[in-house]
Amino acid sequence: MYTLIQSMGLEGVNAFPVGVEVSQVRSLPGFDIVGLPDTAIKESRDRVRAAIKGCGFTFPGVKITVNLTPADKRKSGPLYDLPILLAVLQASGQINIDLRDTAVLGELSLFGDIRPVRGILPMTIGARDRGYSRIIVPAANAGESGLIKGIDVIGVSHIHEVVGYLSGSLDITPTVTPFRIETSAFEAGDFSDVKGQAPALRGMEVAASGGHNLLLVGPPGSGKSMLAKRIPTVLPPLSVGEAIETTNIYSISGLLSESNPVVSVRPFRSPHHTVSSAALSGGGSVPRPGEISLAHNGVLFLDEFAEFHRDAMETLRQPMEDGKITIHRAAGTMTFPCSIMLVAAMNPCPCGYFGHPTKECVCSPNKVENYLAKISGPMLDRIDVQIDVRPVAFDALKSDEPETSSKEIRERILKARLIQSQRYEGTDISCNAKIPPGLMRKFCPVTERASNLLEKAFDSMGMSARTYDRVIKVARTIADIDGEETLDAIHIGEAIQYRNLDRKYWRN
Repeated sequence: MYTLIQSMGLEGVNAFPVGVEVSQVRSLPGFDIVGLPDTAIKESRDRVRAAIKGCGFTFPGVKITVNLTPADKRKSGPLYDLPILLAVLQASGQINIDLRDTAVLGELSLFGDIRPVRGILPMTIGARDRGYSRIIVPAANAGESGLIKGIDVIGVSHIHEVVGYLSGSLDITPTVTPFRIETSAFEAGDFSDVKGQAPALRGMEVAASGGHNLLLVGPPGSGKSMLAKRIPTVLPPLSVGEAIETTNIYSISGLLSESNPVVSVRPFRSPHHTVSSAALSGGGSVPRPGEISLAHNGVLFLDEFAEFHRDAMETLRQPMEDGKITIHRAAGTMTFPCSIMLVAAMNPCPCGYFGHPTKECVCSPNKVENYLAKISGPMLDRIDVQIDVRPVAFDALKSDEPETSSKEIRERILKARLIQSQRYEGTDISCNAKIPPGLMRKFCPVTERASNLLEKAFDSMGMSARTYDRVIKVARTIADIDGEETLDAIHIGEAIQYRNLDRKYWRN
């Protein structure tokens, strides 16, 4: 007898339909799975056999062939356990169920429990987009799957629940998860904790307002890491679309839980400087998202920037420009989104005191030059806002004057982002940092004084075309903070100041 049950598969962040075909013929007993399955799927034979017997059903003593279609696409993971089991029971006449317009996913235990699987959210979206009216998923995954409207999500925890529901003897209410986006994230502290760093705070506000990449350079103890870790407290909340995109990536990576099925705040990822290029960009025999993709729509913080392996650091260059990263492996080519705000922090030399106003640097000029040379010119060119974080004075530390809070900074940033969202309505541009070159003239009009200042800076600083564009984008953000539509010399001047570190530290 022949049976077909529909399921889904994943290729990167994109889902595709998988048909689970089961044929049973009278012959010597056997159980084969074909259709480019990986090891986890091949092991389904033992899990399905044990679960059928453990739940009181009879395992057919015939030749069973399972074909996963399309046969030319590789399938991975244990998510086909449940559809295979249902197809075997249906083909052997032990159950009579109607699974038209239904996709089925789930891993089995040996006793019939249904365990969660990775990537449920993108597969639910794929099932809905392909016209399925219902999807059966593990109960532990129902929370994230229930975020998607337009498809009934049936969460089940045991085989008997599935059979009872499909036969009509058990009623299961479709799961609907309310979409709540957190408006702030203050676990990391508040900017009011930071003393005596007003210039750095201004630069960080500009960077956060426009989604610009940021570099903090300063001696040990000046507060670089403290500043960077407070950036999530001032970023605007995720939009619904951004939250779905980000949750998709975390679903594929298996980083969601039953109690926390949605990424509701902008991610903040901070990998150690010993991270490999594969861990940063993503990889594996079957490619999975790396740190840069896990930071999608959020912040990727690289502390001790100069200590990262050169190959890992250079991996970031193209994704920073494109907002996506493509990974090539023998198992296939996967593309993951990675629209990030890069925040990096570093010392100016190995001892940390090069350029310090009071402490003497003990590094030789050659050591300083070699240390700074770890940051390549093309990488530095992609960082819009570069801030020299100076040592904190004693008077600032002992002062009782209240500092600017994250709430105050966030309100100003939200106003600037609102201006940007209205300006770019109807386009794919989310913030000033994402303005494509072809639309610079339209969205960044400059006065004659600003144009003259730009021309002088371009010649005297030896700007590249990329640096020129990024200075204008930062100036666009500064003008938005000031509530101005046209970029004037004061906006261009401040934007140019944020590109002066290469002249101070990388002058050679």
